[in-house]
Formats: sequence, C-alpha cells, structure tokens
Amino acid sequence: MADNDKEGVVASGPEGSGTMGTVPRTWEQVLKLTRFQFRDYLRSRRFLLMLGIVACLGAILTAIVGYYRPVALMVDAPTFYSSIWGGGVGIVIVFAGVIFGGDALAGEFQNKTGYFLMSLPIRRSAIYVGKYIAALAAALIAVVFFALIVIGNGVYYFGASDISYVFAESFLLAFVYLLALLGATFLFSSLFKTSTYATLVVAVLFIFGFTLLQAVIADLVKVEPWFIISYAQGIVSYPFLSTLPPHVVTTIIPGRGGGTFTTYNPTYLEGILIMLGYFVITAVIGLFMFEHEEFT
Repeated sequence: MADNDKEGVVASGPEGSGTMGTVPRTWEQVLKLTRFQFRDYLRSRRFLLMLGIVACLGAILTAIVGYYRPVALMVDAPTFYSSIWGGGVGIVIVFAGVIFGGDALAGEFQNKTGYFLMSLPIRRSAIYVGKYIAALAAALIAVVFFALIVIGNGVYYFGASDISYVFAESFLLAFVYLLALLGATFLFSSLFKTSTYATLVVAVLFIFGFTLLQAVIADLVKVEPWFIISYAQGIVSYPFLSTLPPHVVTTIIPGRGGGTFTTYNPTYLEGILIMLGYFVITAVIGLFMFEHEEFT
C-alpha cells in the first residue's frame, strides 16, 4: 500500500511508454473524486430510492392537506411553511444522510475498493473530502426536490407573493443541518469496516436514537440536550415564526401524581452553533480516523 501524500511527485507512465506524469494537486484530486463519486450516486439505485422516498412523502402531505384542509395549517403561508417544510425537511435530511453517507467509507473496506485507491498516489483527505462533497450534492438534490413540492403546495393555496427571503433563510438553515448530519454520518461510517453495520447504526441513531435520547434527557433529567444534533434542527422553522418559542417551557401535569413536563427550544444562535460545531468536530475526527485506518 502506497499512500503518498506529497504533491508534485513524479510517477511513471504506462509500462514501455517512456512518459512521466505529475500527480494532481490535492484540490484536483478532490474535484476528480467528487465528480466520479457523484456520477456513481446519480446512476445508483439508492439515488432513485431517495427520490422515491421524497416523492412519496410529498404525495402523502399533498393528499392529506388537499383532502382534509387542516385549519391549523391553512391559517396563513408562514404557518403552512413552518409546519410542512420545517417538520418535513428534517426527515428528508436524515434519510439522505443514511442513504448517501451511511456506508460511504465503510464500503471501501468491505468491497476492497480502498485497496485500489490507497495504492494510488492520492491523499486520504482527498478521498474523504471528495466523498463528502459528492454525498452532500446528492443529498442536496433530494432536499431541493422536497422544497419544490412544498413550494408548489404553498403557491397553490396562498399564491406566489408569499414566497420570500424567509424561505431562503430557512433553506440555508436546513443546509447547515445537512452539513452537520453528514459530518456525523461520515464519522460513524469511518468507525466500521462493514457497510451493513455502518448503515444500520447510522439509521437507528438518527431516525430513533437521538430523538429518544433527547426526550429522555429533557423530560427525566431536566437538562437541556444541547449536545444532541437533532435538538438544533428545530430552528429551521424559526424564520416563519413571528415570535420565537421560549427557551424553556415547564408544564404542570394535573392529577394525583403531579409533576412537571419540561420542553427545551434552542435559541437561534445556539442552534446554529450546535450545527456548525457538529460539522467541524465530526469532520475532523472522522478524517483523522480514516487517515489512520489500516487496509489489511
């Protein structure tokens, strides 16, 4: 295994050709790997599966809203977008992270493709970043697809005049959440050498685990779960709200048992910092682990 991290290294051309080639710079390696990996995503069944999930979710939401016309959603455009987009985009991002990032690195070990990549004079960091950007681009397509479905419904019921920079602000927050979730997904993917285990663990954690853990910590321990990534996702709907929810809400439970029920809501700045912190920390740790992992 030759993991050559030096730029500008001279490599021999094909045997008998007498030619010499220069190893591409790191950013060139990243661009090439991103392009090839993104092309593979577009041609894969998982990409069609992700679009199918978004289409089904959009069809269900469209049918329910169109048939029942729930009063709580049809008050005005901000309420509609806050509920449909703010509540649905988190699900789309989680599924996209699981599908595109769950086995992105673990698959290199299981399928032995890492042996071919590592035998080339390519930086491991270029492989990691290239795969991350490709997964981000593929996941972003799914998020945009869902956004178009939501906007289409919103335009039908409230007209195009109610679409403004507010939706763009919420979309930007969703993009930051996607960055953070993919960073955490790649970290977990780098921990395993079997794609099945990596995908299963990531799916359980992000679909059930973190949500359940957040509820337990907030309700039983009475501690703000600021260290859980799913906690920060709530700020995606904040741009549509005229008044932000209180940071801490304590509800008294009536009856003989009594007690209180505590709910925490992240502040705007807190939510952004949590997502950016998750993105930076998980990306750095995941890259470190991938660079020091042995292909044996």
